[in-house]
Amino acid sequence: MERKKKNKLVKASTVTKSTVHAVSPLQAFVLHLICGLGLASAFWVAHNVYSVNLIGSPAQTLRLIWVGEAPIVILLYSVFRQNPSQCSYVKAVARGFLALPFGAIANALGAIVLGAPIGIKYFPGTLNWSLLMSALTFVPAASVFGSSWTEWRRIFAQTKPIEYIDYMICLPAHGAVIGSWFGAWPMPLDWERPWQEWPVSVTYGSIAGYLVGMVASFGILLFHGVRQRVKGD
Repeated sequence: MERKKKNKLVKASTVTKSTVHAVSPLQAFVLHLICGLGLASAFWVAHNVYSVNLIGSPAQTLRLIWVGEAPIVILLYSVFRQNPSQCSYVKAVARGFLALPFGAIANALGAIVLGAPIGIKYFPGTLNWSLLMSALTFVPAASVFGSSWTEWRRIFAQTKPIEYIDYMICLPAHGAVIGSWFGAWPMPLDWERPWQEWPVSVTYGSIAGYLVGMVASFGILLFHGVRQRVKGD
């Protein structure tokens, strides 16, 4: 009986190692840094090349941001895909791009349910904001986990990250959602400021929350890495 139990434990550990791509704190830092620089570069291009900004031309600016950020997120997170022996890098990239419109639909429906304005006037802004949110929330999970409902439920519904890559997906995604919720607070106030219009303040909130989530995830990974070194010594 004891031998059988040991064999089961060895098999389970072997399966876990083969299905999870190890991530070091340095890799996490580089990934988050590149994603953050991607957002900053998109804002720079919008302002200096196309002479638009989020307040004056929200739809066009958001389109430039998600078009620049989505490929970066997909290409980077696909490196840490689950089951790399069974799922090629190209396949992980493909499912990341496929998840982009589906995640946009989910984010748009969620925003409308929570009170986002509806109409032809607001459609371009809602569409491009939803695609950006999809790139920050759905796309990383799709690139890494594919269609594994168990992993999606654990990360988004139960919020139970285990591996390093889980924190890299979970915290920035939740930060973007929570940040967009906080960003929507000023919209109904009668300050009559242009940044209160949909989806300007919500976008600022979602990006701020996303950046905070990236910093938090890196901090957790760094803490775990230091603690493991201390235990090893």
